[in-house]
Amino acid sequence: MVFEPGVTQLVIICFYLALLLALGLFSNRLFSGSSKDYMLASHSIGPFLLLMSIFGTTMTAFALVGSTGESYKEGVGVYGLLASSSGIIHSLCFFVLGVKLWSLGRKYGYTTQIEFFRDRLESDKLGLLLFPVLVGLVIPYLLIGVMASGTVVTAVTRGAFPVWFESTQGGVPGWLGSLVICGVVLTYVFFGGMRGTAWANTFQTIVFMVLGLVAFFVIASQIGGKEGLWANLVAASESIPRDKLVRAGNPSMSYLRFATYMFVPLSVGMFPHLFQHWLTARKASNFKLAVVAHPLFIMIVWAPCVLIGAWAAGNLVPIPPAVDANANAILPFLVKRFSGDVLGGFLTAGVLAAIMSSLDSQFLCVGTIFTNDIVVHYGGKNRFTDKQIVMIARTFIILIVAITYGLSLLDYRRVFTLGVWCFSGFSALFPLVLAALYWKGLTKAGAYASVITAISLWCYFFYQSDFAGNPHYSVLDMMPVAPMLAGSTLALILVSLVTPRPSEETLQKFFPAKDS
Repeated sequence: MVFEPGVTQLVIICFYLALLLALGLFSNRLFSGSSKDYMLASHSIGPFLLLMSIFGTTMTAFALVGSTGESYKEGVGVYGLLASSSGIIHSLCFFVLGVKLWSLGRKYGYTTQIEFFRDRLESDKLGLLLFPVLVGLVIPYLLIGVMASGTVVTAVTRGAFPVWFESTQGGVPGWLGSLVICGVVLTYVFFGGMRGTAWANTFQTIVFMVLGLVAFFVIASQIGGKEGLWANLVAASESIPRDKLVRAGNPSMSYLRFATYMFVPLSVGMFPHLFQHWLTARKASNFKLAVVAHPLFIMIVWAPCVLIGAWAAGNLVPIPPAVDANANAILPFLVKRFSGDVLGGFLTAGVLAAIMSSLDSQFLCVGTIFTNDIVVHYGGKNRFTDKQIVMIARTFIILIVAITYGLSLLDYRRVFTLGVWCFSGFSALFPLVLAALYWKGLTKAGAYASVITAISLWCYFFYQSDFAGNPHYSVLDMMPVAPMLAGSTLALILVSLVTPRPSEETLQKFFPAKDS
């Protein structure tokens, strides 16, 4: 039987999404019904699941779709901007912050960051400041995945429905593709909670890593039009334009701007969804595998994507104007061009796996924060049953999914650029978590000053960049994250030095005498 172009890919994508739904529904059978199990999987996650869930939730559409598109536009220097530094800084954050926060979370029963900060700084109202800031920064992160998923589905299903969707050349429209992806992720998060999310992340991480490598070798073995993999690699590499091979080829990329990109990966220290994953670990030793393997996994994912994007910038592949105008479409375009229908469908499923492996954690995270730190905390812990708490979390997750999906329909930005802005906001909050764990002198007023300074600078710079519309925006020839980080750090230190510290009882709670 002969299908229209794109139909086979669509069938395989639907089959993959059905598997995810089945996995989520199965995990619900192990759900105990308690809010702790729904939000933290009852602290039962072992080292392998922890590694896969942490890596899956940090490797988003930003890593696959975004890095390929950015490499196509800016060159191979993209790898040096974030991948190389992220491998080191992420693992350092897992070790320096993750283990200590896990220990405090298990000891004092924390579920979210806000609980920790509220207790550490003796500030009941701090949550009212942090909640809109954290959720506000997570939403652009969610937008990255929602936008990319629609772009990917449209690109690989082009030709499947020529009569129905003429404007997309017969491909499933981006709005419909994004809607389906959001619906699938929402379903297994709704029913499976953190356990379903961890299992789905593990499954999807394996899928996108394996299929990502397959996609690389499939494209690499054909892109040069030569016989054999090595000959094609040589031809593809030689075709890369000179300005895409060196940092100096990009006039907007000064040495200072390049160096200050190193601050962006500090964002993992304040990711609320990562904090929640850390707390799922069964014991502290479970972090060892994540600390060691994470940098290697980053290289495995990023290096092929960056190379593919740079090859596309050469003269070997004619890039349609519509794809050239939307850098997010480069990877799915190449997958569709160089693979058969069946293989193309599986490779697309791998790309979608990377996207959904972060969406689920973020959806669950914002639902947890709202329920735990706003409704339950200010409404009264004894007012709600466990069943009601879980339902409140699920309801807010639905609301956030709807808001994110609606925003994704307004316009598209380069996934990489929007991701950098999102990460920069979290990086600007990094001094808060570091000081809370290691500096007794941090005060409530210092924390307020740090958060307000960070988010104020972020909003101002984001506005000045045309809301991420200008990918080359800089501040004093630096990445905006640099002055944001400096400002929040100075505010934290200066205000803390002149305001009262927490009580001695609280300091002893978080800095026992044996740790002094």
